Amino acid sequence: MICAVYKSSKKADTYLYVNKRDDFSDVPEQLMALFGVPKFVMVLPIEKLMQLGQADINKVRNELAEKGFFLQLPPPKEDMLKQHRRQLGLDDLPRRDN
Repeated sequence: MICAVYKSSKKADTYLYVNKRDDFSDVPEQLMALFGVPKFVMVLPIEKLMQLGQADINKVRNELAEKGFFLQLPPPKEDMLKQHRRQLGLDDLPRRDN
């Protein structure tokens, strides 16, 4: 199985995998509207790959087979303030609500 990968023109680090190049017929219209104009990135031999950089290869394969597409969203941004508070042990203190 080969799939085509597209980058979103509206959402940073968001990618769309489809079964056939330039065929977005399985992708809901609302999703395409949010995704923007797809920018072709590459064609992947998805069956031969053992892993992908940011996405679970098995999930990509399953969704391509079941839905005809896979949407890869960027990882959630880390909240540096929460991480710092956790390191200082401040998250364990009771909160004062005014």
